[in-house]
Amino acid sequence: MADVKKIATRESYGNALADCGKDFPNLVVLDADLAGATKTSIFKKAFPDRHIDCGIAECNMTGIAAGLATCGKVPFISSFAMFAAGRNFEQVRNSIGYPHLNVKIGATHAGITVGEDGATHQCNEDIALMRTIPGMTVIVPSDDVEAKAAVRAAIEMEGPVYLRFGRAAVPVINDKPDYKFEIGKGVVLKEGKDVSIIATGICVEGAMGAAEMLAADGISAEVINIHTIKPLDEELVTATAKKTGKVFTVEEHSVIGGLGSAVCDVLSEKAPTRVVKIGMNDKFGESGSAGALVEKYGLDAKGIYVKIKENL
Repeated sequence: MADVKKIATRESYGNALADCGKDFPNLVVLDADLAGATKTSIFKKAFPDRHIDCGIAECNMTGIAAGLATCGKVPFISSFAMFAAGRNFEQVRNSIGYPHLNVKIGATHAGITVGEDGATHQCNEDIALMRTIPGMTVIVPSDDVEAKAAVRAAIEMEGPVYLRFGRAAVPVINDKPDYKFEIGKGVVLKEGKDVSIIATGICVEGAMGAAEMLAADGISAEVINIHTIKPLDEELVTATAKKTGKVFTVEEHSVIGGLGSAVCDVLSEKAPTRVVKIGMNDKFGESGSAGALVEKYGLDAKGIYVKIKENL
């Protein structure tokens, strides 16, 4: 696997903004003194007059973006997920969500793969926070290709969007001629009949690896990439649950309120099925390398495989 190309989705985010800046003259980007880390500096270099550094003042940045949206601009606000969604929740809810303004939130450094920055910066609650805001679209891309497609799709749609990006470089898995990104539509990466693995973000690659291990044991796993947590692809989730009767969700996020909860909300109503949620189990992360943390908390291919085997 050493030759697999790896790119951090925050890098993809910055490149996508710069690329889209050519096609969307109303696109403006705001950052909270973290342009180098969030990679909005790439956009700043290309379009210096359309990049605003608001300083370490995320809540103020959100108000500025709301004002710009009312003037016909398409603003992106950027910071670490802990700040963009956590510190900033009230402003996102009241200044963007409530008036349903066309503001996009580019949140980087999400999940435990923030690594050495530790528990205070490892936001494992942002999906839960953002999906509770009425009218908010929530997207968690799995790799470079998907992240770039998600940014463009977010610009092209009307309304608030939360996009979740990571700090660590991750394998590119969607570099295929037939790849298509559509907000609200999941992707079946592998068909199976015995068990369904529904994954999002960086855990999609691990889910595919786990499926290979299960295949060696004679277990046919269906793997689905849910890049849009909200609106969820209810039709696909329901269909795979009815097909296999066993569902596992995998996410680099708390098992409370994230992808797993969204899937359970749908299945409890439309196709009652046992669901095992794989993610952060009501605990904070810790300081360490991204790879070591993913392995420790069972979010790599082996960890996912073991968890599924334990529950079959």
